[in-house]
Amino acid sequence: MGKVQGLRALGEPVCAGLRYVCSDMWAPYLAAVREQLPWVLHVLDRFHIRKQLNEAVNEVRKDEVRALAEAGLQPQLKKMRWALLKIRKNWIPRERRRMRQLRRSGLASIRAYWLVAAFEHFWSYLSPSWAAKFLDGWRQRVRRSRLKPLQTVADTLHQHRAILLNYFRARKAISGGVIEGLNNKVKLTFIKSYGFRTDKAREVALFHVLGRLPEPQLTHKFF
Repeated sequence: MGKVQGLRALGEPVCAGLRYVCSDMWAPYLAAVREQLPWVLHVLDRFHIRKQLNEAVNEVRKDEVRALAEAGLQPQLKKMRWALLKIRKNWIPRERRRMRQLRRSGLASIRAYWLVAAFEHFWSYLSPSWAAKFLDGWRQRVRRSRLKPLQTVADTLHQHRAILLNYFRARKAISGGVIEGLNNKVKLTFIKSYGFRTDKAREVALFHVLGRLPEPQLTHKFF
């Protein structure tokens, strides 16, 4: 209901002029757009899809770490959490060496990581048809992997297949990345402003962060 009220607050002229909407796969968002804006092209945000895939990999890792510990086996995944959540090009040298050592280990966490890494190729397509073929093939690989957390995400993507492919129908021009960046800046500013006593002070802090306004001149110096 709150999402519908939010759309109504924008006003009918604004809503009538909308051509695209970008959101995650939360059911209330999907329902609100479907019911209130049936004419728009609804695009699923890449950021949230990557987040769900990473959460699935992390769940596989935690289950495997627990199983290895209970079996009294060597903790091969120690200090590997962040490496498994990064894209390959962002690995530091130590992580690169460890991932190379574990590549053929057969560990579920490593298999989950490379399945998620393979999914990144999905975003490189231009044609919705070819992207759909890749998605179907990738889902089959995940289903054969017997990695339940990853299978759940793959099934969710399949369930929302039509909306997911709208990313290509929008010529890959629609993303929620800018909004997520703004949200992160707002959250960080609020964390740093816990000592502020008024909402006005927080508002000014947000203007300085989001609008890059000049900082005031200091009245004293630190020695």
